[in-house]
Amino acid sequence: MTELDQLDVIIPTLNAAATLTATLANLPSGVAVTVSDGGSTDSTLKIARAGGGRIVTGPSGRGRQLAAGAEVADRPWRLFLHADTIVSPEGWAAIDRHMAGPEGARSAASLRLVINDPAWQARMIERAVAWRVRRFGLAYGDQGLLIHRDLYDTIGGYPDLRLMEDVEIMRRLGRERHVVLDGEARTSAVRWQHRGWIGQTALNLTCISLYRLGVPVERIARLYDR
Repeated sequence: MTELDQLDVIIPTLNAAATLTATLANLPSGVAVTVSDGGSTDSTLKIARAGGGRIVTGPSGRGRQLAAGAEVADRPWRLFLHADTIVSPEGWAAIDRHMAGPEGARSAASLRLVINDPAWQARMIERAVAWRVRRFGLAYGDQGLLIHRDLYDTIGGYPDLRLMEDVEIMRRLGRERHVVLDGEARTSAVRWQHRGWIGQTALNLTCISLYRLGVPVERIARLYDR
């Protein structure tokens, strides 16, 4: 028996052709798929059509794209997954167990972050993220988010934000309604490779701090995109 036929996987995309094929190929049979695209100009939509499932299009901004995907999802469970993230076999098994558990619908769940790079810096970041999640309950979007539709609706879903949507939804959930599953979300290292291990990590921390201080998201997004 499996619960995965009760699951909608919602993937936000924007020019994600380089990674989307592998992400879609990794999905187990039985799940429904929604690709929520924010205006891709590469072959992302072609790949999404070949992968089957729904395609939703609209303005870019990961928060609004995730919310748009959730709007058309019709199964009891949603897994919000980045287009450059692969769930391990153990991760899918843990997702299945969480969905089947008697308390599963009361808590959202994320996976353990793994960065797809052999560098020692990647291992340090993974350990720092694991500590942050244990200490503060703050798991962000590259770890995936599994949530029942009733809980999703109760907390108001994803906000219409260009950036920081994962920080905000974790604030709405709170530590008591979130668990980390025993499985990996293996995410691309491209942004760290592009900006540097220290540079990308410092930028992430700066953006989160600014958001918590009340700086408008559009200003944070301009900093992040610069």
